[in-house]
Amino acid sequence: MKRAIYPGSFDPVTNGHMDIIVRSADIVDELVVGVLNNHAKNPLFSVDERVSMLKEITKDFPNVTIASFDGLLVDFMEEIQATLIIRGLRAVTDFEYELQIAQTNHIVNPKVETIFLTTSLNYSYLSSTIVKEIASYGGDISKFVPVQFVDRIYKKYKECEL
Repeated sequence: MKRAIYPGSFDPVTNGHMDIIVRSADIVDELVVGVLNNHAKNPLFSVDERVSMLKEITKDFPNVTIASFDGLLVDFMEEIQATLIIRGLRAVTDFEYELQIAQTNHIVNPKVETIFLTTSLNYSYLSSTIVKEIASYGGDISKFVPVQFVDRIYKKYKECEL
C-alpha cells in the first residue's frame, strides 16, 4: 500500500491545494494531508482550525486523512509509515526550493521519495499568501478558496481587527 503525505500550512486551504489533494488521492492508496504547525510563522488560523477545515472539505474522500504535525516531516512520515511526499509546483522558482528539500529528505531517510505535481494552469498563480492579502483588504476571494470558507476567512480578519 502506498501511503503519501501532502504537507503544508494550508493557511487557508485554497482551490490550488484542493486540486493537488484530488489529483493525489487518485494516484496513491492513502493520502495524509499533513498540516504543519510552523512555530516560525504567525498563521491566520490555528492548527486545529486548519485541520477542521481540511476534514470538512475532504470528508467525501475515503482515502484521505488529515493530521497535524510539528518537527521534521521525515520523522512524522516514519511515525505514520508514509514513504511518498506530494508537492505542488506552480513555477520554476518553486522547483528550485522543492528540489533542495526533496534531496535533503531523501538523504535523511533514503526510503522517502518526492513526487511533484504541476498545478493546474488555472491555479498556477495562487497561494495562501495572495488569498490573505486580498482578504485583508476586503477583496473578493471567492474564486480562490472553497466557497464554504470565504466567510470564515473574512470573519477571521474582522476578529483580528478587534
